[in-house]
Amino acid sequence: MSRDRTNHQTAAVPAAGADDAGLRRVPVQRRSTERLARILDACAVLLDETGYEQLSTRAVAARAGVPIGSVYRFFGNKRAMADALARRNLDRYATHVSDRLARLDARDWRGAVDALLDEYLAMKRTVPGFSLVDFGAQLPLGVRHPAPAPAPAARGQDDPDADPNHRVAHRLTGLLAAHLGRAPDAALHRTVLVAVEATDALLQLAFRTDAAGEPGIVAETRELLRGYLARTLD
Repeated sequence: MSRDRTNHQTAAVPAAGADDAGLRRVPVQRRSTERLARILDACAVLLDETGYEQLSTRAVAARAGVPIGSVYRFFGNKRAMADALARRNLDRYATHVSDRLARLDARDWRGAVDALLDEYLAMKRTVPGFSLVDFGAQLPLGVRHPAPAPAPAARGQDDPDADPNHRVAHRLTGLLAAHLGRAPDAALHRTVLVAVEATDALLQLAFRTDAAGEPGIVAETRELLRGYLARTLD
C-alpha cells in the first residue's frame, strides 16, 4: 500500500471530538496541534519501550522535546494521554478504512470486510504503541465497566467512559452502512459489535502466538468474519 504508516511525527490530531477525548485544552493554532501530536507520538514510542506501568508524563515530555507544562496543558495524567492516543488510533483506522472502501464496488461486502481486518492488522504491526493501546480495549488499567456497557443509544461513541469496542463498532457500522447504501440501524450495529468482539479476542490470540500475528489464526479469523457477516451483508 502506498500510505506510509510510520510517518506519525507530522500527523495532526483531529480537532473534532478532542474535548471528549479527555483533553484539558483543545488545540486551535497549528503550533499547538503539532505539539500535541508530538506528545502523543512520544507516548506511543515509550509505551513500546517501557510499557504502561513505567510510562510517565515527564518521560513523555523529554522524548517529545517539550516542557512538562505542555503535557499538563493537555492532559491531567498518563491515563488521559493513553486514552487520547487510543482515540487518535481509531480516527486513523477509520480514515484508512474509508479510503479502502471508496475504491470498492458497493456490492463487494467481502472486500469491505477484508479492508476492516487488513487495516487493523497493518496498524497492529506498524503503529507505535498500538499493541498496548489499540483503540483503548487493551489499556492495562483495570475494568472500566463492571456492569454491562449501556446501549449505544444511551451513550455516544465519543463518551470518554464508553466501552472502546462499542466506539469501534459504532464507527464501523456507519462506514459499512454508507458503503453498502443501507441504514446504520440497531441490528447492523449489534452484528458489527459481535464481529468486533470476536475479532478482538481472536487477534489477541494470534499476536500472543506470533509477534507478527500467527497466519493460520488470522486466516481463520477472516473466514469466521465472512461467514458470520454473510447473513447480514449478503
